[in-house]
Parts: sequence; structure tokens; C-alpha cells
Amino acid sequence: MNCAQARETARHVLAEHNAPEALVTDVLTVVSELVSNAIRHAGGVTGFHITVRAGQVTIKVSDGSTLPPHLRPPSPHTPGGFGWRVVKTLAPGTFIRFHRTGKTITAIVPTHGSPPPAP
Repeated sequence: MNCAQARETARHVLAEHNAPEALVTDVLTVVSELVSNAIRHAGGVTGFHITVRAGQVTIKVSDGSTLPPHLRPPSPHTPGGFGWRVVKTLAPGTFIRFHRTGKTITAIVPTHGSPPPAP
């Protein structure tokens, strides 16, 4: 799965739930960051799932790497490095599960006005 396919899937799921535009924007940003990072740093996406429940949208992205994402210090001399920070800001309930074939990152985006859920 590539970024465009993941965003299209997310748009479709969110449209079925009449999600407000601000939530759609946040979710699409998280989806883009997680999928592009899986492609760029972890050999590609091995699984993608999105669900909408009262108070939250849950995005799961799996890849074949057991290396966790990490925050890079901001540097004006090095491009990029903001994706994980953006994910953790928009989806404060984000956590990682490691398994035999890699990892799954679960990002929980609270609907606006709802407290962040516990992992």
C-alpha cells in the first residue's frame, strides 16, 4: 500500500461516519506520516487498518522492521525529521507493538473535544 491508497481508504472510512473536516485533516496527516515512514524507513507497509468509534479514530500501520521510530532533534541543516513528532502531537495515544515479523504502530486520534484515550 502506498500513501495515496492509504489516504483514499481513510477518506472513505471517515466519509461513512460524516467526520468533520478538521478531523479528516488530522487523520490524513497521521496516515500520510505513518505510511510514508513505513515505506521510507521500514521496507514498506505490511498492514493498514482504520476504525472510527465514539471519541476516536484508530489507525494501525504495520511494517517489517523491529526498529522503533524516534524523534530527531530539529536541525535547520537536515531536512525532514518531523513526522514522528507530528504523529505524537495529533495522536497522543500512539503506541507501538513489536511482533515476530516487525511492528504495528497504533495511532489514536481523538475527535475534537474528547480527551486522548489510553492505549
